[in-house]
Amino acid sequence: MASVKPPKKSETIEIRLSHEAKAAFMERCRHERLTASEAIRLFIDDQLDPRAPPRRRRAVSWRILAASVAGAVFGLGAAAPSFAWATQNTRPVFDQLDRNHDGVLSYEEFRTR
Repeated sequence: MASVKPPKKSETIEIRLSHEAKAAFMERCRHERLTASEAIRLFIDDQLDPRAPPRRRRAVSWRILAASVAGAVFGLGAAAPSFAWATQNTRPVFDQLDRNHDGVLSYEEFRTR
């Protein structure tokens, strides 16, 4: 079944406003996770048909969420061997490097390993 594409957005409206108003509007759009164009289109749609339920862009797409979860799983899987090695008892190796047994590994002690 063929999907119906929305009409292309080919028309523009130019408006003039102060820098402060534009900055405040852009900040509000960022806060609501909308582009300025999306916010203005939503306003116009609401003015043309105020009885229609408000449309909002989904805050987080399921694809972004799935990619984040997959990245976390693979990232932790790749890091697991290094976590396991770090939990092994490394005290004998440290004691061997700490030649004067002061509990601190100096640069000279490290360099002579």
